[in-house]
Amino acid sequence: MTRYELIIYWSEADDCFVVEVPELPGCMAVGATDGEAVANAERVIGEWIATARDLGRPIPEPRGRLKYA
Repeated sequence: MTRYELIIYWSEADDCFVVEVPELPGCMAVGATDGEAVANAERVIGEWIATARDLGRPIPEPRGRLKYA
């Protein structure tokens, strides 16, 4: 499980749950259920970090304050 803050909400416009990871710019995921969206976010976080490492970009330390908002 990630230590990064996750913000999860329902998007009427997209008809799905959205998870944003505010500490990682542009990092977000969607899913038909909240659990699916969180699982997708976990995968995307890993990909975000791997890409940042490959590009030599800094990786923010997780604040770990919220799991869901």
